[in-house]
Amino acid sequence: MSPEPRILGYLRWLRAQRGLDFTVGDEASYDALWRWSTGDLDAFWRSIWDHFDLRSPTPVTTVLADARMPGARWFPGVQVNYAQQVMRHADAAHAAGHPAIVHADEAMLARGELGEVSWPELRRQVASLAARLRAMGVAPGDRVVAVLPNTPQTVVAFLACASVGAVWSVCSPDMGPVAVLDRFRQIEPKVLIACDGYVFGGVAHDRRPLLHQLLAELPTLTDVVVWPRLDAGTDAQAFAGARRRAHEWGTLVADDVAFEPAWLPFDHPLWIVYSSGTTGLPKAIVHGHGGVMLEALKLGVLHNDVGASVDTGDRFHWYSSTGWIMWNCQVGGLLGGTTICLFDGSPAGPHGAPDWTTLWRFAGLAGATFFGAGAAFYASCLKADVKPQHAAALSRLRAVGSTGSPLAVEGYRWIWERLPRVDGERIWLTSISGGTDFAGAFIAGLRTLPVVEGEMQCRCLGAAVEAWDEQGRALVDEVGELVCTKPMPSMPLYLWNDPDGTRLHDSYFDVYPGVWRHGDWIRITPRGGAIIYGRSDATINRHGIRMGTAELYRAVEALPEVLDSLVVDLEYLGRESYMPLFVVLRDGVVLDAALEKRIRDEIRTALSPRHVPSEIVQVKAIPRTLSGKKMELPVKKLLLGADPAKVMNRDAMANADCVDWYVEFARRRAAGAG
Repeated sequence: MSPEPRILGYLRWLRAQRGLDFTVGDEASYDALWRWSTGDLDAFWRSIWDHFDLRSPTPVTTVLADARMPGARWFPGVQVNYAQQVMRHADAAHAAGHPAIVHADEAMLARGELGEVSWPELRRQVASLAARLRAMGVAPGDRVVAVLPNTPQTVVAFLACASVGAVWSVCSPDMGPVAVLDRFRQIEPKVLIACDGYVFGGVAHDRRPLLHQLLAELPTLTDVVVWPRLDAGTDAQAFAGARRRAHEWGTLVADDVAFEPAWLPFDHPLWIVYSSGTTGLPKAIVHGHGGVMLEALKLGVLHNDVGASVDTGDRFHWYSSTGWIMWNCQVGGLLGGTTICLFDGSPAGPHGAPDWTTLWRFAGLAGATFFGAGAAFYASCLKADVKPQHAAALSRLRAVGSTGSPLAVEGYRWIWERLPRVDGERIWLTSISGGTDFAGAFIAGLRTLPVVEGEMQCRCLGAAVEAWDEQGRALVDEVGELVCTKPMPSMPLYLWNDPDGTRLHDSYFDVYPGVWRHGDWIRITPRGGAIIYGRSDATINRHGIRMGTAELYRAVEALPEVLDSLVVDLEYLGRESYMPLFVVLRDGVVLDAALEKRIRDEIRTALSPRHVPSEIVQVKAIPRTLSGKKMELPVKKLLLGADPAKVMNRDAMANADCVDWYVEFARRRAAGAG
């Protein structure tokens, strides 16, 4: 039997401690809870603080001192520390036999080998590295940056930085030097922690040249820490400089010292994360300790229903690279005392023929109870006709999460057909939508609510999300701009190097003053669920009919021949709209007249004749960001004549080798139009 949904424990607590009586058995009853949570922000967020027994050496006197957006001030005078909250669970979890982290890389998975890090060992390594950082002169507010993969070492490094009050920022080691420097140069780091390389898809990638380049171009660095991930013979001292000390990772985490995290203001910077960086310099977004903790516990425990392993044995996995906010979300499982499951490698297995059973085999080996991934992963599994239960023992799995882009109806059906039933019912599927921008979710799931295929279950507690028209009027059952009308604690403290707040304002508050505009099209359904229709800045607006691109992708990618697709609508004033559709087809399939007709017919039937593309073009790949998002707006700008170097940041892409084709396509089209 599955454990009781954790939202029910929270409701019992509200009844006993606050005299508030809510139920969440259906959409109407949840709506009452949601309206209270967004209507009385002080009471709701104080209830999250108290329910999770968060602690401060100074008293909580005020929850929301200033409700302006931007500029909201939360829990003034309160002191917290992210690492302190994580380690509160160490002794009880260890006594009950639960590790803090289980992990594998590609080679370990091939051997059927699972690594474990116990809670006491995690605490010891974090304390050791924190003491060494202090000895280097790292003080609260200093930036410590990392180029590291999704491994326990990265978690240790992050928690050590949080412990001393340093501001953490990480890039995935597969990112190019321009992308890394675009991010790290902005924030003038003091310490760099990096691996010498990584393995992905069975291929080893030496990153020592990248490390040398970073050191040459980041003059503020006083110390570099080198982890010989790829080559045990890598000498850390090869990276020392005239004014830069070098250290070997193993030495810094070898000490046995007391764990002494610093108490920090609630809004002390925790980390810096970045916008996708597909156009212009990436936004360096600063989030605070307290806000991230509150959002992570609310989302992870109440919405994702992932609790302390000591209670129910939960193990939380969300596949991610360190360059995606879902890595932060996965590590956030530790805040609630949950064992987290880290996989370092390709979700498609070794280089060559894709093996989309890879993550399922890891989930089985790790005993994951919650499995999360981007929607594109499930689409790949569906296309490859993967049978997870034939490949792995998934009897412990109780929930599946999806994010990154809208999950198609076919994705819902594949998950329900191919994954184990739980307590005789189809597995709970929670599709969420949020963002790097506020390190949380606006739309998520709840285990007590029904799941409707193609639809996210509910607006998150404390998130005053609505769909607005251009005049700022709330819409129901109509597509509008996703806005959040009230502040949340995890919204950015500020953007780095934005002293007057202009860039922060222009990024989120320029369309609707005082209201967060997220940049997505959303429809709130009459039952309280939500459907995301893609980015509002990459909209199809054919003959006055506005539509998100996700609808068209769902129609096109349902065809078995189509592996991936991208559409852009070029709106020319006074001229007919031009809308090309780029498609990636299965190996051996050619875009002939018959297939092109089938694609057009599918779009005409599923959407409307207005949305049939002007041209269908077969391509080898769809350009995607490192986090897997289709680069609709950069392609659109490229076809409108923009400088490729300014709109296609190759170092911030997952497949930069495809850019040249699109540049040439844009050149030929411009020459033909001229």
